[in-house]
Amino acid sequence: MIQRYPSVLLENAVNELSSLPGIGRKTALRLALHLLKRDIPYVENFSKALIVLRKDVKYCRLCHNISDHDLCQICAGRHRNHSIICVVESIREVMAIENTGQFNGVYHVLGGRISPIEGIGPADLEIDSLVERVKGGELQEVILALSTTMDGDMTNFFINRKLSDLDVQVSVIARGVSIGDELEYADEVTLGRSILNRIRFSESVKM
Repeated sequence: MIQRYPSVLLENAVNELSSLPGIGRKTALRLALHLLKRDIPYVENFSKALIVLRKDVKYCRLCHNISDHDLCQICAGRHRNHSIICVVESIREVMAIENTGQFNGVYHVLGGRISPIEGIGPADLEIDSLVERVKGGELQEVILALSTTMDGDMTNFFINRKLSDLDVQVSVIARGVSIGDELEYADEVTLGRSILNRIRFSESVKM
């Protein structure tokens, strides 16, 4: 095997860094060389933060958002409107919607979306726990804020069908977010308006 770098240790570091999503080998090399120039305490603190993140981070027992405790700050917030749940695919969408400042309800993180091609079915997602939340609480509305892709729409249809017999309004974000877009990449103004101008799911099917 040909050694690409003057040090096997450097090459090992580059290999690990380049395994991260969106990080190519050139960027990984630049990061590795940057860390090499920093003092030992800095690198130790950097490494420790990643280890602690992986070992100690929790997932909210209610909404499945990332949390430092069993219940996340949003679910525990007294100022939040707990009668409205916004359903999203991942933690990234929670952060994106929170950044708009236009939503004051709570969330439910599915952990992905139904995708037959990728082998992801309803049982792989937090859909059953969403249904249980709707059954067990005094909820008025469930907002489906999933990506406007084929898989996102398929997941919307499935969730709406699961909730159809329950006494709750099911809404979907307005199509200010273009069809085919990933929600996390929408700008804050567009995303905020899409939340505010949401429509009933049944009306969106007719469009």
